[in-house]
Amino acid sequence: MNVLLFKCTKMLSYSIGERDYKISSLPLLFMIIVFLLFRLQLDYCSSLKNLQSVSGRSNYKFIQGDICDKYFVKLLFGTEKIDVVLHFAAQTHVDQSFWRSEEFTNVNVGGTHILVNTAYEVNVEKFIHVSTDEVYGGSINEEFNEASPKRPTNPYAVSKAASECIVMSYWESYRFPVVIARSSNVYGPHQYPEKVIPKFIALLQHNRKCCIHGTGVQARHFLYATDVAQAFLTLLEKGEPGEIYNIGTNFEMSIIQLAKELVHLIKDTVSESEMELWIEHVQDRPSNDLRYPMNSKKLHKLGWRPKVVWEDGIRKTIEWYQANFHNWTDAEKALDPFPSAALYKIRQPNFVLFTLAK
Repeated sequence: MNVLLFKCTKMLSYSIGERDYKISSLPLLFMIIVFLLFRLQLDYCSSLKNLQSVSGRSNYKFIQGDICDKYFVKLLFGTEKIDVVLHFAAQTHVDQSFWRSEEFTNVNVGGTHILVNTAYEVNVEKFIHVSTDEVYGGSINEEFNEASPKRPTNPYAVSKAASECIVMSYWESYRFPVVIARSSNVYGPHQYPEKVIPKFIALLQHNRKCCIHGTGVQARHFLYATDVAQAFLTLLEKGEPGEIYNIGTNFEMSIIQLAKELVHLIKDTVSESEMELWIEHVQDRPSNDLRYPMNSKKLHKLGWRPKVVWEDGIRKTIEWYQANFHNWTDAEKALDPFPSAALYKIRQPNFVLFTLAK
C-alpha cells in the first residue's frame, strides 16, 4: 500500500515513519510532502534535520512541493502510484492566523481543494483529512461529538471548518471515500517551538519566562504524538468512508497549570512564589476559547485509545528539546510572545478615498 503523507510541520510524520507499521499485512510506503509557501524555501516551521532518523528507510521517500500548486499536485499523482492520502499539510498556528488570515485560507482551504480534487480524479482508495477540535468552538460544560455543530471562533479554525466542507462534499457528491479526523492538541519531539508546550519548554531552558496569553485559565487536552500517529493508522485501516472521528483524550490541563508543571520539572522547584518568577502574562488573543472537550467513543470502537501517560510523554519531550532545539535555524523567533500589538498594527488596512472630477 502506497500512502501519500502531506505534511508541513513534520512531527507526526516522524512518529509514523520511525516504526515498521503494517496495515492488513501490507508494508506502508510513506512519502512525506513538505509544502512551501515562499517559492524555493521550505515553510518556516519545517526542518530537514527532523527527517534524518527516517531518511535512510526503504519505506520512505521525500518530495518537496506546494499543495497550492495544482500543476505540481497533478504531476505528483500522475507519476507516483498512490493508494491512500493522509492530508496533514496546513497552516496551524492560531496566533498567526489573526494577522495572516488570507494565507491560512489560501493554504488550508484552497490547497485542500486542489488536493482532494486531484485525489478524486485519480481515484485513490481513501483520503484522510486532518482537522482540529477547534472547529467546534469553545465550551464550558458541553462535550462535543462528531455530530456537534461547527462554531469556529478564529481564522485558523474557520479555515479548517471550510476545508472540511469541501472534503465532505466529495463524499456527498461522488461517494469519493473521505475520512475526517478532528484531533486534540498534539505534543512531543520534532514540533516547531511556536506551540505552547515546546515554547514553554524552550523558554525555560533558555532561562526565559513562560509567556501566557491572558489569565491562563483556558485549558487544552494534550495527546502525545505517537498516540495520535496510531489513531491515524487505525483510521487508515478501519475508518469508514464519509465518517468523522474525534481523536481526543480525557487528560486536560489549564495553560497556567501547564506553565507551573514545566517550571517544576525544568527548574526543579515546588514553591509557588518561585514558580511565579518564571511566568509572565501577556496580551491575550483576540479570541481564545476556554476549552475543547471531545467525546472519542466512536474511535474507541475501532480499537484505539491513548497509551502514553503525561509523565512519560512530557519527560521525553523535555529531553528532546534540550538536545535538538536548534533543528530550526530561526527557532529563537518562535519564542517571542504572541500576539503583539505591533503585528496587528502592521496589518491594519490603509483606506484611500477616490473622487471623480466632473
